[in-house]
Amino acid sequence: MVVASPSPSTTRLSVQAEAIGPDTTTLRSLDWDRSRFDIEFGLRNGTTYNAFLVRGAKTALIDSSHLKFEQLWLPLLEGQIDPQKIDFLIVSHTEPDHSGLIGHLLERNPAIEIVGSKVAIAYLDDQVHRPFQSRAVKSGEELDLGVNPDSGIQHRFEFLSAPNLHWPDTIFSFDHGTGILYTCDAFGLHYCSEAIFDTDPGAIAPDFRFYYDCLMGPNARSVLQALKRIDGLPPITTIAVGHGPLLRHHLELWVNDYRDWSSSRSSSETYAAICYLSQYGFCDRLSQAIARGVGKAGADVQLVDLRATDPQELSALIGEAQAVVVPTWPAEPEAELQASIGTLLASLKAKQWVASYDAFGGNDEPIDSLASQLRSLGQKEAFDPLRIRQVPDGNDYQRCEEAGTDLGQLLTKAKTIAAMKALDGDLDRALGRLSGGLYVVTAQQEGRSSAMVASWVSQASFDPPGITVAVAKDRAIEALMQVDDRFVLNILRNDNHQDLLRHFLKRFPPGADRFAGVSTLEGAAQGGPVLGDALAFLGCRVVQRMEGPDHWIIYAAVEEGNVSDTEAATAVHHRKVGNHY
Repeated sequence: MVVASPSPSTTRLSVQAEAIGPDTTTLRSLDWDRSRFDIEFGLRNGTTYNAFLVRGAKTALIDSSHLKFEQLWLPLLEGQIDPQKIDFLIVSHTEPDHSGLIGHLLERNPAIEIVGSKVAIAYLDDQVHRPFQSRAVKSGEELDLGVNPDSGIQHRFEFLSAPNLHWPDTIFSFDHGTGILYTCDAFGLHYCSEAIFDTDPGAIAPDFRFYYDCLMGPNARSVLQALKRIDGLPPITTIAVGHGPLLRHHLELWVNDYRDWSSSRSSSETYAAICYLSQYGFCDRLSQAIARGVGKAGADVQLVDLRATDPQELSALIGEAQAVVVPTWPAEPEAELQASIGTLLASLKAKQWVASYDAFGGNDEPIDSLASQLRSLGQKEAFDPLRIRQVPDGNDYQRCEEAGTDLGQLLTKAKTIAAMKALDGDLDRALGRLSGGLYVVTAQQEGRSSAMVASWVSQASFDPPGITVAVAKDRAIEALMQVDDRFVLNILRNDNHQDLLRHFLKRFPPGADRFAGVSTLEGAAQGGPVLGDALAFLGCRVVQRMEGPDHWIIYAAVEEGNVSDTEAATAVHHRKVGNHY
C-alpha cells in the first residue's frame, strides 16, 4: 500500500494506492471530515473518491478525483505511472467529485483518449474548456487494452449503459480479464476508512442503505434495468465503486439488497415523473429531494432528464405517469431542449397531477408563468409552486422533500384506505387496546427542524439507558433521525397537553415552521427544541435503525433529561383501532 499524509494546507485529506487485482490499482482520495454531500443529506463517516489504474498492453485510468485533492492525488498518480503513458481515461460519469482533475490530466497528457457515454462527452466539452480526443461508447461496446506482458492477462472492457445512476451519463465498465465491475456511484456508500474492501458488512450496512435511499431509490426502475445488464455478465469478482470500500467479500448481499429495495419501489405501474435539467442550476439536486419525498410515502417515482431522454421515451414516461413535476427552464432554451419541452407538454394527460419548482438556474422562465401554463392545460395541481429565491439551503431541500411526500400520499391514498379496511374487525379492535404515552419528538440540525406526535415509544434498555421510537417512513422528521443524529423526546403531561397535541397533529405545508407560536426552551437540550409546556424531556442519540414495513424502529441512547413537575402524570393515548392513526 502507498499512503500519502494530509497536505499541510488541508485538514483530514489523505490518499492511498493499493493493488486490488492483477495489473489493477485503486487510487483512493479519503475525505475524512466531509459532512454534507449532494442533496439534503448529511454524512456521518466522511467519504472517499475512488479511481482505478488498469495496465494491459495499453493503460487505462478509470475516473479521477475531486479538485480539492489536486495537491495529493496527482503526485500519487505520478508515483504509479507517467501520465503521458496513460492511453485511455474512462469516465464513468462527469459529476465533479469524479471528474474534477480531468483538466489537469489533459495538461499532462493532451493525447489521452477519453472514453465515456455520448452524454458524458458532451458534458465534458462544457467542463474542461479545451479540445480533447474522445470515444463515445454504449452498451455492448468494448475497449481492448491487450495482454499485459508480465501477467499474461488480457484486459478487455465491456461497457454497460446505466443512465440515471445517478446521472444520465453513467456507464459501467466490466474488465473480462479480472472480473472487476466498475460502477462509479451505483453500489457506493459515503464511508471513509483505510479498509479497501467490505470486510465488515455490519459497520457499513447503514451507510450503504442510506446512500441507496438518497441517490438510487428515486431511480429504482433504472436500477432494475442496470441489474438485468449485470446479470448477463460473467462472474463478478469485485464491484469497484466510486465512493467507500470496494465490494468483494459480500457481493451477493449487496446486489440482492439493491434488487429487493428497487423491486419494492417499482411494484406498481403508477408513478410520479420528476423532471429535471441536467447541469442546469440546482435542478438535479432539487429534483432528487422531491423524488426522495415521493418515495418516503411509498409511491413509485422516476427521475426524467429533459436534456438527455430520447423523445419517444420522454413521451412514454410523461404520458404513463400519474403525476408530473416540472422545473423552470431557461427563458431562451436551445433548440433541442425546446423540442423536449414541447414533447413534455404534449404528453401530459388530463387526469394527471402536476406541479412545478424553481431550478434556480440564473435565467429561468418565471415559475408563475410555468404554473399558469400547466393550469391552462387542465391538470390538477399537486402542490403550490416551489419558489427558490436563493442558493438552496437545508430548508429549501426539506421543503422540496416534504412537497414530494405530500404528492406521494396523494398517489397512495387509495392504497392507504384499502389497507385501513383490510384487518379483521376483532383483530383491529384488539390491536387498538394497546395504549401508550403521548409525546412530541423534535429534531433540529444545520438550520432544519421538524417535529411529530408519537405514542409508539418504549424504554428499551437500562445500561446504557435507551428507548425505541417508531417513526412512519413518510414523516418529515425521519430524515433528521439517522444513526448518530440527536433528537428530543418531549413527554406531555396529562393535565395540559391538548393545545400541543392539536398544534403538532395539524397538517403543515411544506417547509412550514413547526414551532411558530409554541413556547420552547432554547438550548435546554442537544438535538431539538424542548417544549416549554412539556412534563419532561429526554435528549437522545440514534444508535440503530430497524426497518419495518411502514415504520422505522429507532433505538436511541438517552444522554440527558429533566422533569418540570414531579407530581404530574404522563398523558396517555387510548386508541379505538389498530391499523391506522
